[in-house]
Formats: sequence, structure tokens, C-alpha cells
Amino acid sequence: MRRCVARRRNPTRRTGAARGRAGRLPIGMALGAALGALGACTVVTMPPSTPEPRVRVGPAPERDAVEIAIDPVRSFDEVRALWVVRFTMTSEESVLAMIERADRAGINTLLVQVRGRADAFYESELEPRGEAMQASEGFDPLALTIEEAHRRGMAVHAWVNTHLVWGPTERPQSEDHLVNRHPDWLAVPRELGRELVAVDPFDPRFVDRLVAHALQNDHAVEGIYSSPSHPSVQDRVHRVWLDLARRYDLDGIHFDYIRFPSADYDYSLGALERFRLWVRGSLASARFAELDRAYGTDLYAFVDGEPERWDDFRREQVTRLVQRVYADVKTVKPRLVVSAAVIADTELAFDDRFQDWPGWLRTGMLDIAVPMAYTPDPELFASLIDDARTAAGEPARVWAGIGAYMNTTDGTLRMIDLARSRGAGGIVLFSYDWAVGDGQGDPRDPFLQRVGRARFAR
Repeated sequence: MRRCVARRRNPTRRTGAARGRAGRLPIGMALGAALGALGACTVVTMPPSTPEPRVRVGPAPERDAVEIAIDPVRSFDEVRALWVVRFTMTSEESVLAMIERADRAGINTLLVQVRGRADAFYESELEPRGEAMQASEGFDPLALTIEEAHRRGMAVHAWVNTHLVWGPTERPQSEDHLVNRHPDWLAVPRELGRELVAVDPFDPRFVDRLVAHALQNDHAVEGIYSSPSHPSVQDRVHRVWLDLARRYDLDGIHFDYIRFPSADYDYSLGALERFRLWVRGSLASARFAELDRAYGTDLYAFVDGEPERWDDFRREQVTRLVQRVYADVKTVKPRLVVSAAVIADTELAFDDRFQDWPGWLRTGMLDIAVPMAYTPDPELFASLIDDARTAAGEPARVWAGIGAYMNTTDGTLRMIDLARSRGAGGIVLFSYDWAVGDGQGDPRDPFLQRVGRARFAR
């Protein structure tokens, strides 16, 4: 979440012997062996003779927005929300204190992080319990939050991190964690693509290299990401959303990290081969044959040879998941609000993170966009919110994401005023945890209460 500072313009494992051989092959031979396995449909879901049907995804056309009937169970004239990071969701005491402080400050909506790093801060049979909750066995922080917040008339949205699945630290403890159980589902940066094609994903060196790369580039990437084009990754995220929608009395569910970490990802072998099949139907046969011959020795032949289509492919993977989740969640609970924290700079979002959120709004696969307009610059903030309002069409479909951690109290109040003057339907502060921690200030008159008293007084 904090990396998005605004700016201007079980698959079957191979045998131990096979893994050992793959680790020792020269890269050209390893690529040939790996592509041979892919041709045998161990990773690719559709054979070359039947390329995957698709709709080319590009910038959303300039036209009237699709009519979206948002009918939340709890409706407010203005949404006044907090992002609540998972570390507050680890004990009954901290959850109750959070709800009390938020209510006292005039907050009416809580976005609580329940999937932080492919783990669960709620009762889940799909993913392991968050490591920070191990001392609280049997405690369900989401259920408690819903019960207590609803009793006070507050809305609760489950905040779900999508593709960021682990921080750049030691491996997760749980054997069932996605990083340990399915390392072949992970995204790979371009810098490591040619190296890791010769390494079995289940060899510890594979994840170790991804972790080391993330640590060395922590200014640019938040950690380990899952591969957005992997069908099993999409299925897992879809199952998490539907599980939450069915089992909890939520007011909404909130996408975060529904994007690529940057244009330098995903150069995993599986993603490259899926692109090869995807692009086949749109290339002349001679062009495809030319690239296919080069692909035998150059892992990046297709992506470097067709860079615009490569970007389209990556963008389509993100959009397809949003569309699928939205449709199925609305079938289960039509009044559940589907929102997303999005890169506020629309060009950066579209070109570098492959996140076409203005298109999601216009084509009716997202209810609310929350642009993370994290900046202390009032002019830039206003411009970003104006862009979001233009994309959304309706004020209610934009909640302004304010990086309180980058601002003083007065700066945060000014951003709230600007969001209101721009017609945003809501305000979301990042984050509760900062506001009561590093940003608390004078404990006799803490940050959250000062902001609430000045702008959210009932």
C-alpha cells in the first residue's frame, strides 16, 4: 500500500532426479526441456491448436459509463473510512480498541486487511493463519469486527491483497503457504528470468533468488508477487473472495495489489509460454513461425518481438480476474460493494502496472475506485482526484485515498477539504495503524481524534 506514492504524468512435482538434472542444464538446454514439458500440457491450459479466445484490452473508450446500481446495506452521505492493517487484527483487545477509536473520530467505514500476504486474518480453510495471530488460536478478528462495528452502525469491508504474497524476508513458516506449496505460481522479474528457467521452482534456490532480488530492489518492489496470468493464482483469489462473500456479513470487499509490481514482471516461464499461445491467433503465420524459431534459444523472443501485445496480455490478465470476481460476488450478494485501491496516476497504472481501473469503472466491473493519492502536494492531490472523478462519472464511485502518514494534521485536513471540493464520494485515510502509532502525536489529543473532531464531527 505505501509504495504507491502519487506522481505526475498443487501441480505435480517432478522427481528428485528430474529436479537435479534441470538445475544442472545449460540455459539453452533447460529452456528446450522446459518448453517440451509445457508442450505436454503440464503448465499450459490450452493446446497450441486452440489459442485462448480473448478480447483485446486497451485504454477504455471515451464513452458514457455503464450504469452501476450501488445499493449498499449501510449507506452514508459521505464515506469516512480507515484502512486497518492486519497487525491490528491480532487480538480481541486491539480490535475493540480500533473500533472504539474509529467510532469516536466519526469514522463510518472500516477496510480491514484480512489477506495480507497470502495468509488469513480470519477463519479460512484456503490459506494459513497469519503468523502474527498464532498466539490467538480460535480467535476470528473479522467476525468480531463485523459484530462490534455493525452494532455501532459502521460498515466493514474485507481488504484483500491480491498478488503481493510475501514480504522480502525469510520464507513463511507454514508449509501450506502459497510461497512454499506453490513456488511455481510466483512472478519472476526480467533480470532473473533466464537464470531461473534452469531452476526447478521447488528447488529452494528459486524462492531464495526471488527474495534476494526483492531485498535488493526494495525501493521498487514490495516483496514476492504471484503470477497474474497463472490460472491457479486466479482461481485461488476468486475462491478467497467467494469464501468471504458467502461466510461473512460484510458490507464490501476491497482489492489491493490488483496489478503487476512493475513492467519488469512477469518473466516466469509459465507466463512467457502462456503469452506465446495467447498471441498466436493475432499474428500472421510467418511472423509467429519466425518468433517461434527464435524462442527455441531466446526466452524473450516473443515478448521483445511483440512488446505492445505483451503489455496487452499482462493488462488483460489483471482485468479478467477483476471481471470474474465482480460478476460472481454480485451473483452471491448483489449489495456487496466491490472496491479497489488503485494507482492514482492513470498513465502509470495503465502502462507500468497493467491496471486499467478507469476501464473497470466504465465497463461495469468495479463499484468504487480508491485512488491512492499519497502526496503532501495539494495541487497534485487535487489533479489526481479530478482525474478519478472524470473516470468514474459519478461522485459516489470515487473515494479519495489520503496518505496521512505523509502529511501533518493540517495537511491531512487540507486533503480532506480538497477531496470534498472535487466531489469525491468518500475519504479513506492510510492508515489507522499509523494514526495511533507513529502519527499519534500528543496522546491527550491524538491525531485521529483531532482529524475527526475537525472534519468528521457528527
